[in-house]
Amino acid sequence: MTLDFETIRKLPKVLLHDHLDGGLRPASIVEMARDQNVDLPTEDPKELADWFHRGAQRGSLPLYLEGFGLSTAVMQTKESLRRVARERAEDLVADGVVYGEIRFAPCLHVAGGLNLEEVMNAVLEGFREGSRDGKDVEVRTIVCALRNMDPATSLEMAEIAVDFRTRGVVGFDLAGDESGHPPKQHLEAFQFLRRENFNITIHAGEAFGLSSIWQAVQYCGAHRIGHATRLYEDLPALEDESESQGLVAHYLRDQRILLEMCLSSNVHTGACASLEEHPFLRYYRDGFRVTLNTDNILMSDTTLSREWQIAHDMFGLGLADFRKLAVNGINGSFLHYPERTKLRQERIESVYDA
Repeated sequence: MTLDFETIRKLPKVLLHDHLDGGLRPASIVEMARDQNVDLPTEDPKELADWFHRGAQRGSLPLYLEGFGLSTAVMQTKESLRRVARERAEDLVADGVVYGEIRFAPCLHVAGGLNLEEVMNAVLEGFREGSRDGKDVEVRTIVCALRNMDPATSLEMAEIAVDFRTRGVVGFDLAGDESGHPPKQHLEAFQFLRRENFNITIHAGEAFGLSSIWQAVQYCGAHRIGHATRLYEDLPALEDESESQGLVAHYLRDQRILLEMCLSSNVHTGACASLEEHPFLRYYRDGFRVTLNTDNILMSDTTLSREWQIAHDMFGLGLADFRKLAVNGINGSFLHYPERTKLRQERIESVYDA
């Protein structure tokens, strides 16, 4: 059955891997830059969007990340943070997302004089406004640290995440360029999070190999893996059915560790040479718990509906597959069990099974 884009857009979706500072509206950037005296390459919203797209789509993760210097530059006031979060929640609603976990690094938003608590409160208030207190979409927050940061800063981010766990923060993430920055350098933060029984997801296996995934799980206790694109290094060649999976692949599949996969951005960062070569379909068919995500809607010029459309057109996914992806997402979310069960039954299964 062929599904058109509008049908896909209306389907209930779950988004688990999305960066707040990678999802600003270009027109909003222009307005906030004027208010905060931030220089832009252009003040035309369409040209600015094209500037972000060109910059991000150069086949390199470090180059992909360069645009975030500009997006974070306009996110240094309470008003701008609240606005960006509110608009991101509104955009989720327009895209058919019923549950989203949006991540950001609070420490990147204190250059204008805000403290971490003010940053958190502004973003959380924006999410509440944009979601209409969960009536349109349930939005939760993941606090990020960056791999190139001092480990003391990552510990501070872990502590702020736990401090806000009753106010909408559900997890902690380690993001940024993997090369030369193994997750075990931030072990103190992860030990603290595990003592606090807090949820952990880690970017791994995107720009670096299998060892990055192994460290994320075994050293740091990750409950989910962001990207895991290079998990294929632990899988047998497609033509060699006699070869077995490696220990990492077996462990991730057996333990149902969710893989937060992102098609478009993986091509843009060079993690995959092309969409056709992306390993998502193989992981999905081999029984790994996978979801599809946006990563950064501005940099990669995408939405979750567009990512699903790619999966439909290129990999042949249909309605039953999209139901499974949505259920995988809500079951693998960092919500408490009663909350995710209620959401799954009332806003996902009730629609797909009608």
